[in-house]
Amino acid sequence: MTFLKIFQYAYLVVAVLFLYEAFKAWNTEGKIDYMSLFFFALALFLFFFRRKFRKRFEDRGKQ
Repeated sequence: MTFLKIFQYAYLVVAVLFLYEAFKAWNTEGKIDYMSLFFFALALFLFFFRRKFRKRFEDRGKQ
């Protein structure tokens, strides 16, 4: 289970990196980097999805 937790939080790290890239593009070019924002939202969604799936999997194993 520890392996699944590591990958779950890796999605948060990736989300922060994409948010940083979007913020950096906004400050340097003055443009909105929609691709980085899309990947930020996707990584954030995957974090919550994997967390819910992992908890459901753990609860099923306890029964």
